[in-house]
Amino acid sequence: MTLRIALLGCGTVGTEVVRLLREQADDLAARVGVPLELAGIAVRRLDKRRESVPAELLTTDAMSLVTSDDVDIVVEVIGGLEPARGLLLAAMKAGKSVVTANKALLAEDGATLFGAAREYGADIYYEASVAGAIPLLRPLRESLVGDHVHRVMGIVNGTTNYILDQMDTSGAGFAEALNEAQALGYAEADPTADVEGFDAAAKAAILAQLAFHTRVTAAGVHREGIADVTSADIASAKAMNCVVKLLAICERVPSAEHRAGRGVSVRVHPVMIPRSHPLASVREAYNAVFVEAESAGSLMFYGAGAGGAPTASAVLGDIVAVARNRVHGTRGPAESTYAELPVLPMADTITRYHVALDVADRSGVLARVADEFAENDVSIQAVRQEGHGEEAQLVIVTHRAPDGALSATIERLRDLEIVRAVASVMRVEGDD
Repeated sequence: MTLRIALLGCGTVGTEVVRLLREQADDLAARVGVPLELAGIAVRRLDKRRESVPAELLTTDAMSLVTSDDVDIVVEVIGGLEPARGLLLAAMKAGKSVVTANKALLAEDGATLFGAAREYGADIYYEASVAGAIPLLRPLRESLVGDHVHRVMGIVNGTTNYILDQMDTSGAGFAEALNEAQALGYAEADPTADVEGFDAAAKAAILAQLAFHTRVTAAGVHREGIADVTSADIASAKAMNCVVKLLAICERVPSAEHRAGRGVSVRVHPVMIPRSHPLASVREAYNAVFVEAESAGSLMFYGAGAGGAPTASAVLGDIVAVARNRVHGTRGPAESTYAELPVLPMADTITRYHVALDVADRSGVLARVADEFAENDVSIQAVRQEGHGEEAQLVIVTHRAPDGALSATIERLRDLEIVRAVASVMRVEGDD
């Protein structure tokens, strides 16, 4: 018996998958119990140069490949919504097991994929869709399934972490740090998906669904990017002994009536975190995710979050898992959405803020500003004034309060004559 694999896509990750399947063929056969063999590789162009990829395996007819009777497992690394969705659905309908790294598709329309897996008795594994080589989804999906996860918070986009790290350590501005990330290959020519938070939001949706057994889509994730983070923000964070990170934060919002909670909050935005926090020390393009569970306590997963070889490592792990299931006639875990907790709007999320205001340098300014915070029941933790005259600035750090109340306060401050400008607004994580 030999299990045959159809590969969709042969870019950076796909090429590494091919290499690993060929170089580690004997070890993989020993781990699975039967040999694994590439049946074909679907690509857009046959004339593109591909090192170490057998030309005879290449085809542009992806649909025929995934529905072939000669294929057992379909691996998708092409990304995007279509044709990936149609090909994976056709593969599962034809009885194939599926491995995908497609975070965008899972976050946008995971319900359709998981529904097809259930209907056709197929496996669908997707470890490589979040945090590259880091074993993260399987612990949430299987190892912690007996626990009660309260929170998942982490750095899940290497591009933005590299940019923010450079701004913090070298004093570079956003544009300069982005250019350096592009030169090193950490950022795409069009970095929108990364710097505007779309990539991290898709991953946050996947993490939240696994952690809280509740269906979450990308549309339910509050998203802010890092394009507006300035050198002044970085300096303000340093003054508080903090560092700025783009975090994906998924948390169960507690309820006095129900142990499961009254909902889940899922968001992606820049955050000031204390330098003492484990995530603060994550440098360059690395990823790290912090998980807080009732019995297991605090866990941290760290490693390379992107790149051909690291992502291919996660893909190979999934291939071995689904191959073993086929050999033994079993299936992996199905989608779990039994909790059906509502995804709460950002306005209901409890956060802290760091607010910098350019203000008129005269008496009574602090009292007037403090009144606006009090009007919205937002408690001020710390306040300091910097500069004088035209350079006068008021810096306020709040205690935790509903995000909607904080946002309303900031809008009211914009209307005050004594406030020349709201220079900076950023959320703060860590103890009050």
